[in-house]
Amino acid sequence: MKKKGFLALMVVAMVVFLAGCGGSSKEEGGESSVLNAGAGESATELSYWTFVELHGQHFEKMLEKWNAANPDRQIKLNVTVMPYDDMHNKLSIAVQTGVGAPDIADIELGKFPDFLAGTPQLEPLNDVAEPFKGTVVQSQLDLYSKEGNIYGLSTHVGATVAFYNTEILEQAGVDYKTIVTWDDFKKAGMQVYEKTGKYMGTADTSAIWQESLLLAQQGADLTDEAGNPKVNSPELVKALTMLKDLQENNVISTIAGGQPDTEEAYGEYNSGNYAAAFMPLWQMSRYTNYMADLQGKIAIAPLPVFEKGMPRSYGGGGTGTVVTKTAKDVQLAKDFIAYAKLSLDANIEIWNTLGFDPINMSVWDMKDVTHNPENQFVKYFVNNPFDVLNEIKDEIQLIKSTSASPTINNVLCTVTLNEIFEDGKDVQKALDDAQAQIEQELK
Repeated sequence: MKKKGFLALMVVAMVVFLAGCGGSSKEEGGESSVLNAGAGESATELSYWTFVELHGQHFEKMLEKWNAANPDRQIKLNVTVMPYDDMHNKLSIAVQTGVGAPDIADIELGKFPDFLAGTPQLEPLNDVAEPFKGTVVQSQLDLYSKEGNIYGLSTHVGATVAFYNTEILEQAGVDYKTIVTWDDFKKAGMQVYEKTGKYMGTADTSAIWQESLLLAQQGADLTDEAGNPKVNSPELVKALTMLKDLQENNVISTIAGGQPDTEEAYGEYNSGNYAAAFMPLWQMSRYTNYMADLQGKIAIAPLPVFEKGMPRSYGGGGTGTVVTKTAKDVQLAKDFIAYAKLSLDANIEIWNTLGFDPINMSVWDMKDVTHNPENQFVKYFVNNPFDVLNEIKDEIQLIKSTSASPTINNVLCTVTLNEIFEDGKDVQKALDDAQAQIEQELK
């Protein structure tokens, strides 16, 4: 692998929970369940907060393995799932006051800089991450670091790819393999709409996956070298102007929920109203869990680019799992999350169970693992995901997360994208206004 491409990887941790064993109860602000995972009476109960309810099978599997291998350090995990904003707000207050924080928590990449401000009230994870350096993508460790200390561990790379509904494309006489540039995508999308009345893709209003991937292709970012916002850059104007042109030509359209990764959007895709999504690879789990009707119809491919030769992927999203300063057994919590997220065994299970692209990239070359015909993701998709991943692995770019990122994301996703795609506001004007609003809010 080229060193430049390797270091440019952006990794995503989406450790999530699905109640599968133990008790379940409603707590203020979320659903709480206890994973016993074979733990004995003397096990230490650790609390864990997350904001995405999916795929707890992996965490449960790793907890079972941990408890079997560590009879003197067994764990019961009390997992609470809360809405995104509620969890981050509650966690922020808890770590600042030192009262009520969980032992372990997930923090989304866009929110992570807020938790690193000043003196982080999170435990450094250097000691438990050190044994895995050289085997996991280094940028994953750097992504959640400050002043040499690692504060969060992620689960996967999150390489962004194109998901194509081959059934719709075939009805329109389109071959997804011929789509190399955005011009190709536009031509194909116009043909799809003309022949089937379906939209090729989405004009997202509640997420910036599309803006990020289009910036990454141009070697640009949402912030400058110092981490200051630059959302009215020529590169973002070019990106959104292109997307607006696609919308005006019925190639893409706004979607219920504002982006492909919402409950409302799953229904739209299941109904065959959209033929493509540009999302990180973790979207595979959304297909298998929420869009079962599309099994055998979805192909994975590199992203279209403005010009052939541009990088065809970027690492999308991100969540760092942390240990708080008030954890009842700091070392136990640290040792466990490192085992569950960084070990080779964990990375194999992350693919087998979650369908994520593991941060230990040696797994990418383990064909007995990645091409196992019994794997649910291998069965679901038209082609093998790792055939595409290995084709683009040196092209996965990075969009930085800085202290300005939460504000940038909020303004673009609640105001600017709606203005452009719903209200028809001029792209340059909308981005100039966004830049001014972001700068004002950051003062």
